[in-house]
Amino acid sequence: MSRTMLSPARRRADRAALQDEVVDVLVIGGGVTGAGAALDAASRGLSVALVEARDFASGTSSRSSKLIHGGLRYLEQFAFPLVREALAERSRLVQTIAPHLVTPLPFLLPLTAPVWQRAYYGAGIALYDVLGAAFTSDREIPRHRHLSRKATLQAFPGLRGDVVRGSIRYWDAQVDDARHTLAVVRTAAGYGARVLSSARVTGLIRDGEGDQAPVVGAHVADLADGTSFSIRARSVIAATGVWSDDIGAMLGVSAPSLKVRASKGVHLVVPRSAIDASELTAAGAQQSGLILRTPTSVLFVIPWGDRWIVGTTDTPWRLDRDHPAACSTDISYILEQVNAVLVRPVTPDQILGVYAGLRPLLAGESDETSRLSREHAVVTPVPGLVLVAGGKYTTYRVMAEDAVDAAVAGLPGVPASRTAHLPLVGAHQWDVVRDSAPQLAAGWNLPEETVERLLRRHGDRIGDVLELARTHPALARPLTGAPGYLAAEVVHAVMAEGALHLDDVLTRRTRVSIECAHRGVDSAPEVAALMAEALGWDEERTAREVEHYTARVAAERESQRMPDDRTADAARLGAPDVRAGV
Repeated sequence: MSRTMLSPARRRADRAALQDEVVDVLVIGGGVTGAGAALDAASRGLSVALVEARDFASGTSSRSSKLIHGGLRYLEQFAFPLVREALAERSRLVQTIAPHLVTPLPFLLPLTAPVWQRAYYGAGIALYDVLGAAFTSDREIPRHRHLSRKATLQAFPGLRGDVVRGSIRYWDAQVDDARHTLAVVRTAAGYGARVLSSARVTGLIRDGEGDQAPVVGAHVADLADGTSFSIRARSVIAATGVWSDDIGAMLGVSAPSLKVRASKGVHLVVPRSAIDASELTAAGAQQSGLILRTPTSVLFVIPWGDRWIVGTTDTPWRLDRDHPAACSTDISYILEQVNAVLVRPVTPDQILGVYAGLRPLLAGESDETSRLSREHAVVTPVPGLVLVAGGKYTTYRVMAEDAVDAAVAGLPGVPASRTAHLPLVGAHQWDVVRDSAPQLAAGWNLPEETVERLLRRHGDRIGDVLELARTHPALARPLTGAPGYLAAEVVHAVMAEGALHLDDVLTRRTRVSIECAHRGVDSAPEVAALMAEALGWDEERTAREVEHYTARVAAERESQRMPDDRTADAARLGAPDVRAGV
């Protein structure tokens, strides 16, 4: 366990060591693909450094639809290899890599037209099942079923009976994206990778002059203390998503590179009561989500605890990439599309949270982001530097493997990737603990519902959080304004999960920022006080963290009242980033 703990002491040790070492692989970017590359390389026995400018998963990897899926809509584009690859990865995640974080989830595809729609969509979903059948046991991902109009309305009473003529139920899977990315980072650390968040690459180190001078490292600004240092590496992998152009600019030469366009996806979070769904009482039954076709994208209605996630949009974004903003037009579009099939419309005042993320899409001939490729690409523009971009969250592991293969092509004796069968932190003994909530609740004197949620966040490492609560009974209390989380999880986030700022805890280690109507503001003072004790903050630093977080929420609320992207972006940028210089 100690090898995977991202404690303040571990960060200091990794920071000090990197100044004196030459690592085999330096990975730039702490999203899921960069984290995956660090794990892939470290698990092959290579020395690895991973640096992230802000927090792990702070960009695209915490703002997805939180689905692990094959991409049903890509079948219409005849992208059969892409879908098959994604379904293979879905199976690995559900069964081996992260079964505590990736959970099978049923969806209803409502049918609104006569017979042709059932035949057309049914054939596509049947092919989807066939493509995934070679990888997944029936126990994990059941086959699809056709439902009549009556059965559809029983399964999802909130659907309009005058619109829906039936449905097809099929299965994919759900993930807490930020916690999954964090688990990948921690597992990489367990294999010896040195990982630093709040470490921004400011330039590349070249060995010699000329356009093809090899890249042999990077200059890094440590945003935790304001210092700078350099990391030397035999190979550098840039997994920076929508920031890929920044790496190209650092080269300062005309070289083969990746053309990446940013597509903005907006999601709304609403309470479960906002959308009428079936009251399921059967043992093991799960509430179905919805997948809806819209004029410009696919819209999901996804169960998320006692809430729903509704999204997404798919529009070009050319403004600030660090803090993409949702505008009122985005929100109105999502509500308009989902309300077209609901008996009782969702209203703006029911929205608990809003988040916007940027998909890094490989640029193609079309200017419409919904038509750009979800495949990934790996290029080596100059010796020693590998760029990887594109793809989708579900296929992060394949992207990481391909990037590491390219990075180590010149290193002798490097073994093949082993991550296809490598459990993440929390997954090793999942089969032992997955059904143990009643016993654990009784033994630790906690509500069973609380323990069940902890299991789904921490897997077989739940004891680390429970032990904190036992040792310090005050930490066994629910957080103010966020009763679904324990105070012990805040301390654990600092001592084991690399959290350095209040936003790291409220937005990614927990999801308080999108799950509560106050968006974390009511919880901020208590969480900051808990972090202050663990990190040694004084009163001024603690107050500054709360002030920054409160200003961020206010700026986001203001941006969501703006009519378009440009005004929303300006409003969001009214709140400075808590990490100076980013």
